[in-house]
Amino acid sequence: MALTKDEIEKFKQRLEELRKQMMHLVRGASETVKSADESKGYSQHQADEGTDDFDRTITLEVTNKEVSILRQIERALEKISEGTYGICDITGEEISPARLEAIPYATMTVKAQEKFEKGLL
Repeated sequence: MALTKDEIEKFKQRLEELRKQMMHLVRGASETVKSADESKGYSQHQADEGTDDFDRTITLEVTNKEVSILRQIERALEKISEGTYGICDITGEEISPARLEAIPYATMTVKAQEKFEKGLL
């Protein structure tokens, strides 16, 4: 069953709110990494420097995940504009409303996503 205009509008609002949150998180993480680089001095103990490097690596990993989700959100908003939101990018089948409720930026059905993650697509 295709999504109604009201449902699509509700998802659009959720996606825009998610996009705002992700952008805030990415900016914050980026600033944290930059400020850590700027405050790094030569008088720090090697163990402290190792901990700082580890923290920076974790922050960058988290940021990469957030950027990936941000791209997916952008794609979902693009699909709303195109009139194809709720339709799988791979199979052309409808994405279940339950999946969209759980992951509003989903652009593939569960089966297509599993195949994609296994490298079968």
